[in-house]
Amino acid sequence: MNDLALAALKTTLRLEARARRKALLVEHPEADWMAAEHVDPFLKALKQSRPGVAAIYRGMGSELDPRPLGEALTRRGWRLALPRVEETDLPLVFHAWKPGDRLAPDASGQQAPLASAPVVAPDLVIVPLLAFDAFGGRLGQGGGFYDRTLAGLAGQAPRPAFVGFAYAGQARDRLPLEPHDIRLDGILTEAGYSPARKES
Repeated sequence: MNDLALAALKTTLRLEARARRKALLVEHPEADWMAAEHVDPFLKALKQSRPGVAAIYRGMGSELDPRPLGEALTRRGWRLALPRVEETDLPLVFHAWKPGDRLAPDASGQQAPLASAPVVAPDLVIVPLLAFDAFGGRLGQGGGFYDRTLAGLAGQAPRPAFVGFAYAGQARDRLPLEPHDIRLDGILTEAGYSPARKES
């Protein structure tokens, strides 16, 4: 498949996935809390025996809200971080954050931690998405922020865990991926945690 055909396919998939996610928000308004209830088996599956820094995100629109998950992680000793866009063509920068901390618009216009908040290196990155597959494939919004960020973090040692956070109904059989796409380690949904399957 050439680049133009792949771009067209992804555009179509994004339209379908946005509509599906809006419907899931209405059908399963409790899904964020249900997903947070799986935090202990989720951490065990990731072999995260010691608390570290978990980078979550601010849910927007129909995205599954990670705040209940953040609260569950905090109760287990984890520290939280939120992303900040410093420049629109660069990876996200994660800043320490806790509920109640002041937020302000970043370079993308989204509410984010203040630039003066400490920059932290996450041990776990909770990733928003429009759709996912069983092999760690992820369809994002198309802005490339998390693509650039995960690519940069993938080369670090130790490498953080990359976990998609979504409604179970956002699953697809197989998503088209490009060579630069970084696969997720697994997906956490209201149904539980599923590690990414290896390619057959």
